[in-house]
Amino acid sequence: MRREPRIIPIGPGQLARTVAMHRRCSPQTLWSRYHRAMADPRTYVPTLLSRPGSVHLAAVGATGRIVALGHLMPDHAAAEAALLVEDSWQGRGLGTRLLQHLGEHARTGGWTTLYGLFLAGDERIDAMLRHAPVPVQRTEEGGAVTARVRVHDLTVHSIPRQ
Repeated sequence: MRREPRIIPIGPGQLARTVAMHRRCSPQTLWSRYHRAMADPRTYVPTLLSRPGSVHLAAVGATGRIVALGHLMPDHAAAEAALLVEDSWQGRGLGTRLLQHLGEHARTGGWTTLYGLFLAGDERIDAMLRHAPVPVQRTEEGGAVTARVRVHDLTVHSIPRQ
């Protein structure tokens, strides 16, 4: 029986494992997350993990390997949520679980809006948002979609702590 990955907070101390997870992702998966071709992850992951006020979560498998990441990055009264799920783990609900945890952090962190950016036509993200238990406002501009939810709406849909 396979154990579900645990969701844990991470930071700069997990740089090597986070870089290794990025390297296991296909160029298409990285494009979906960053919306551009990315260089060596050692050039951008340290900055990402040390961004002030941000929350970084990882889904860690039974072997201790990071298989998915979620980031919550402050943007004034709003916070941006971003996800990256290793290709072989996609379609198993890890993105949804990470997004739920990030929503809880946004709620307790006092932000009023939680938003994420994704490429128009990204069917996985679109499906996840269609099943969201709260209203999602979407705007599309230049091939990118911004999805927003009011953090207040998340209060009735908070998740139990793991």
